[in-house]
Amino acid sequence: MRTRNSVEKRREKLIDKLFGYSVFKINGKQLYELPLSILEREYRKYQSQYHPHGEFGSIRWT
Repeated sequence: MRTRNSVEKRREKLIDKLFGYSVFKINGKQLYELPLSILEREYRKYQSQYHPHGEFGSIRWT
């Protein structure tokens, strides 16, 4: 049971992070319907495309 809980927690964290990228569906399916492997792949894809501070106004020296 412990493994199942850790997988579910990982899925929830990834779903929350994907929500942060305004991703709510992948290939027409809700994120909660997808297996962990697809969520991880999609998260890595979005993470590599966007700088972590891109739209949040990172510190700029003037």
